[in-house]
Amino acid sequence: MNSQLRRAVRTALVGAVGVCVLAACGGESKDKDPSGGASGPKTVTLVSHDSFAASDAVLKEFTARTGYTVKVLKSGDAGTALNKEILTKGSPQGDVFFGVDNTLLSRALDNDLFTPYEAKGLDQVAQEVQLDAGKHRVTPVDTGDICVNYDKKFFADKKLAPPRTFADLAKPEYKNMLVVENAATSSPGLGFLLGTIGEYGESGWQGYWNKLKDNGVKVVDGWEQAYNEEFSGSAGGKKAGADRPLVVSYASSPPVEVLYSEPQPAQAPTGVATGTCFRQIEFAGLLTGAKNEAGGKALLDFLISKKFQEDMPLNMFVNPVVEDAKLPELFTKHGAVVEKPETVAADTIAKNREQWVRSWSSLVVK
Repeated sequence: MNSQLRRAVRTALVGAVGVCVLAACGGESKDKDPSGGASGPKTVTLVSHDSFAASDAVLKEFTARTGYTVKVLKSGDAGTALNKEILTKGSPQGDVFFGVDNTLLSRALDNDLFTPYEAKGLDQVAQEVQLDAGKHRVTPVDTGDICVNYDKKFFADKKLAPPRTFADLAKPEYKNMLVVENAATSSPGLGFLLGTIGEYGESGWQGYWNKLKDNGVKVVDGWEQAYNEEFSGSAGGKKAGADRPLVVSYASSPPVEVLYSEPQPAQAPTGVATGTCFRQIEFAGLLTGAKNEAGGKALLDFLISKKFQEDMPLNMFVNPVVEDAKLPELFTKHGAVVEKPETVAADTIAKNREQWVRSWSSLVVK
């Protein structure tokens, strides 16, 4: 969610548009290179997780500015998409990869997937999200906060205050209410695990998860199942008769519930426990061996342009990284502002991620 909301919520955004329109149905022709001079491909291919979405008008503006047509190749969830690029390293499926986040960044960098490029406009991006500053193998594109969401109606009917913090989730009044995603198979699941490690430290997180397990936490494979099938506050969950009023999702999930309701409610039916959040940062990079390196560089420039950054919030439900980008009213009104999200240093994640996930799986799943 991000870069960061998962693909099922965004299906409505892309469904009628499809990859053909996003790509403007462009074939790879060998006309004059729009960057000037030698002939070269006029199509630039963006490889991404399934959650990538952008307005057709914005992608057409990129074509108008550069002459390049964007072809979007979706490759599954973030982890699956990254694994495919690792397997095809040196002979990539496209020119730019979008969607690797700070939880998996070290895997991409350790496998030398990207050719360094300092994107134009990077000076307008907050320094704290430039995790590869100096080397510029990846460019930060968006941020999102992985947080527990709650069903407002459920808690109002029970006359029970919703949880606000990690500690609250382990209290007996919330027994059998929380559903989380598997940290071994899900990006938000891994993010939530890292949030608990940020909160309780390397010596305390396992004890905390023991408390969650004793309190009836339910683990499912991925976000789609957790949010749309198990969570009582989502539109899908209501239809499915879901009975879990707490779910690991995103701080930007409530605006989605408003945007796709008919009629749109004055207030979102879901809320965010802002003391349970982990900050996710999504990046894009120029793939080593890209057939259209010039087009790839132009696309990276565009991804951090104000035009694209202001298009993201109601398409991918993530926050821009460009400091003067404006947010739409619906996004700010119904989304939660997370003042102090948990973070874990990228090098610490790189060093410990696999062991943490194995330990978590042994403790919680097996």
